[in-house]
Amino acid sequence: MSTTETLGAQAVQLPPDERLALVEKILDSLDVPDPSLDGLWATETDDRLAAYRRGEIRAVTLSEVLAKYQVTSKAG
Repeated sequence: MSTTETLGAQAVQLPPDERLALVEKILDSLDVPDPSLDGLWATETDDRLAAYRRGEIRAVTLSEVLAKYQVTSKAG
């Protein structure tokens, strides 16, 4: 049995609140800031704002965005 399998088997035995804390700790360990990505996003946002101000793109309301991605369920 691999270390991952062993740890996973142990983790599922924990109470839900402890499992959640473990998941958060693992996810936090993966969330390492990347300055190069921050710079790319800063450039992208500057470019988008400039395009908006030039009238090349339009703003979209939150309700429009949510409507675009809303999943409709079909009961049958």
